[in-house]
Order: sequence, then structure tokens, then C-alpha cells
Amino acid sequence: MTQYFRPIVSFDPCRPDTALRLGGRVLWFTHAEVLERGRAPARIPVSDLPADMTERLTAPRADLAGLPMRFPQIMGILNVTPDSFFDGGRHDAPQAATAHARAMVDAGADIIDVGGESTRPGATEVPVHAEIARTAPVIAAIRAALPTLMSIDTRKAAVGQAAIAAGASLINDVAGFTFDPALAGVAAKAQAPVCVMHAQGDPQTMQQNPIYDDVLLDVFDFLEERVTWLEAQGIPRARISVDPGIGFGKTLDHNLALLQRIGLFHALGCPILLGVSRKRFIGTIGNAPDAAQRAPGSVAVALHAVSQGVQILRVHDVYETRSALDLWQATVGGHYEP
Repeated sequence: MTQYFRPIVSFDPCRPDTALRLGGRVLWFTHAEVLERGRAPARIPVSDLPADMTERLTAPRADLAGLPMRFPQIMGILNVTPDSFFDGGRHDAPQAATAHARAMVDAGADIIDVGGESTRPGATEVPVHAEIARTAPVIAAIRAALPTLMSIDTRKAAVGQAAIAAGASLINDVAGFTFDPALAGVAAKAQAPVCVMHAQGDPQTMQQNPIYDDVLLDVFDFLEERVTWLEAQGIPRARISVDPGIGFGKTLDHNLALLQRIGLFHALGCPILLGVSRKRFIGTIGNAPDAAQRAPGSVAVALHAVSQGVQILRVHDVYETRSALDLWQATVGGHYEP
């Protein structure tokens, strides 16, 4: 039976001598949770971890697309779409998109993620030519105006190729490179880092009664298989980040199960990217039915994630997240970590 190991993370300034650093960072752990299908979780000291798992959990993560993984990074969301659930139609021309990108960079974004196809529940597929026409000119305009890193949020090889040519540095695929496997070849050829995300179903159908045997372990297994597959396509693990896909084919309970044990994904040996910004479960739990009211709840979940070692936060509210993150890092002594 497969065993899964989740570091039980702490950031207390009084770190025991037996503690291991998580990914070479200020966060540490002395114990891990052992998970198995069909068995109750168990807790073990780090001395009982398999050697290869200790290496995966403690090895410093390489910089990703120029972003240092020693401390959390903020990815600002820039949707150049007419129908995204929160900001559809606001930034779908190069001039407006560049202005919004500048505002996010000034507020503290480390990278801007451009998407030309809405992946909200119920969204329909956008033709390749239309997605390229939405994204490539915007990426080129922003790169010409700002010294910022860019990523492309797409499921399609041709869109990714056009985005890389326009100046994008990272490919972020919500379909986990299953919708168009040729997208992995684009990344490999360009030596571009990637983010591989889990989703059950496609945007049109993903929220129609999603079912898992064990959502945490099922998502982990999917991402592990995808990381191995991407390595076989010529993308080294050092250039791969993983995203559990909160809200993509998941109920509220599924989302919470993933967030409560988000640290499990460190066992993949990759940086973790998390996108929860203004999603429906935040409105449900936080009494914010209007997406415009969900910034405080989004920041609360983001801070929980970084307390568990998540390296990249994909957000709409850059200023609010950066302010909260800087204060969190200062209070735990993690901003100037060695």
C-alpha cells in the first residue's frame, strides 16, 4: 500500500535541533503525517522518514522563471477575456491590460499571469486563433512597457508558443497538459518552466457532481503522474510547479480537504502554486455572495497557505495580499531568511 508523507509545518522562532527545514526555508518540521488509503493517519518523527522523502522535503527549490522560491511570490491575475467570473471585460485590450499590469507590479506582483480563455464553471472553449489574438499582443505590450515576468494561462500548444514568442516565461496549464499534450513540447523546446494543475473534467462540466475516492490522495497521484510525464517530455522537475486546482471539479468539502493538508504536495519535490482568489467557497464560508466582497477571505486563505510552505499565490488582489504577506513574513522572521 502506497504511503504518503505530509510535513507538519511550523514557523515558530524556537526551532528544535532535530527539526528539518522545509525546502531549505525558514519553515521547519520535526514530524510528518503518514497517510494511506483505508487507514487512519499516523504521526512519525522525521528520523523515521524514508531517505528519499527526506531529500524531497528538505532540498531547496530552484528559482522558477527567475522567481526565488526561498519565500512566497505573488502572481497577479490578468484575464483578457469578456467572461471571466470576476474581471471579465475589464482588461481585454492591450492599453487597458498594460495599465492593470503596471498597477499590479506597483502593488507588489512578482509575475503577471495572462489568460485568454475563461475557466470559470460552465465556460465554453475558445478557438485557438481567438485566444492567441487576445493574449499575445497583450503580453508583447506589457513586456515592452514593464520589466516584469509574464506567464501564459492556457491549455493549448499554439497559444503557449505564441505567448513565449511574445515574451512569456512560464506556461500555466489548468488541464495538467492533458487537453493538448503538445503544449509540453512547446515548454521543453523553449526551456520554459511550467505549472501543472489538477482539474476533474473541463470547465463546462467540472462542477457537475465531482466524485473522488480520496480527494487529497487522488489529486496527489494525478500530479505525481503528470510530473513524471513532464520529465519524460524533457522538462526537469526543477522547472515544474504544481497546483491542486482548488474549485476545478471540487466541492466545498473537497477544497477544504486539500487546503487543510496542502503541505502534502511538498512531497512531489516541486514548488506549490495556489489559486483561491475570490472563488465561490470563500463567498460561501465568508458570507460574501458577491465576488467583489471576497478579498479579505482570499487573503486569509493565502496566509494559511504560506504558513504551510506554499511558494506562489495566484491572486486578483495584489496590494492586499502583498501587504498581508509582508506583515506575516516580518512577524515570523521569514522575510530575510538565509
